[in-house]
Amino acid sequence: MARKPGITIGGLAKATGTQAETIRYYERIGLLPAPGRSSGNYRLYGAKDAERLAFVRRSRDLGFGIEDIRALLALAEKGDRDCGEVDAIARDHLADVERKITDLERLARELRRLIRQCHGGRISECRIIEALAPPGSHLLADSG
Repeated sequence: MARKPGITIGGLAKATGTQAETIRYYERIGLLPAPGRSSGNYRLYGAKDAERLAFVRRSRDLGFGIEDIRALLALAEKGDRDCGEVDAIARDHLADVERKITDLERLARELRRLIRQCHGGRISECRIIEALAPPGSHLLADSG
């Protein structure tokens, strides 16, 4: 029996910088279709699989959630439709990103403030640890 053309999961993993377990996970949750198999029952992937995996990886790198990626992939397969649904997904994601940026800017201001208050000394007097510890904590109890 002739072997189907394609690359193994190890080859796809190496070519895309993706762990083989991540590729199998994406298959289990339906982001990647089940691949063909060789006569030895090895997974075999083609160029379309590599392109789809690259799309999923890029989407994940940009912070899109699994369900959003699933929706984007489904929409991508319907190239003749209006892209309003894609825009809506992107707008929702942008709103989430902007909320996170606001939270991170607030965190950066607070950390700068705490760092400015730090004048060295003993850990038991550390304002940074004190600010991070829960109220009433004995984390900074003087052991000396």
